[in-house]
Amino acid sequence: MSAAASSSAALSPVAPAVDPSPPVGVAGTPDAAAPAARHPYTRVCAWLSKASLITAVVMLIAIIVAVQAQVVGRYVFNNTPTWAEGLALQLVLYVTALGVAVGVRDAGHIGLESLVSLLPETWRLKLEVLIHALVGLFGALMTWSGWLWTRLKWDELDPMLGLPVGLDYLALVIAGVLIVLFSIEHIVALIRHEEVVPSWN
Repeated sequence: MSAAASSSAALSPVAPAVDPSPPVGVAGTPDAAAPAARHPYTRVCAWLSKASLITAVVMLIAIIVAVQAQVVGRYVFNNTPTWAEGLALQLVLYVTALGVAVGVRDAGHIGLESLVSLLPETWRLKLEVLIHALVGLFGALMTWSGWLWTRLKWDELDPMLGLPVGLDYLALVIAGVLIVLFSIEHIVALIRHEEVVPSWN
């Protein structure tokens, strides 16, 4: 081969090797991320979750104000307001209940996923549906028992606030209803191979 031919061969472009396998993360491949759920029911649940978060934040601010009023009244004016402690305790119940419900929707609770991730895709889907069904059943039982206690204690009045004691148990009813709704949303998303996007996104 002449020097000119060798130089021409060296300068000719070489087509890169093409990998026939689809790229990771592309829809239709095993590693693809599930699309976000956009149907009307999940939009309603997202609104409920966001409203619960905003309400919980407002209640947290009210708790801080009530505790500060109690401290100032006791140590500055030597006159502790009787409503401050009772209001703070009742608001803590509602903040906790709303936080638990939102945690169910937005996967904010602690979970052990190491064993679930080792299962085949079909079994993993069935197990996740079962988990959310059990959580929904727990929410339904909490709603029912909370409603019974709400009715039982509604005629009793809190001595510090003058409000029905049944309001303390109404927080369980609200949280239970939200847990049931959010569990159904997760089950629907799993069946449709979609992902529930957290409400703060």
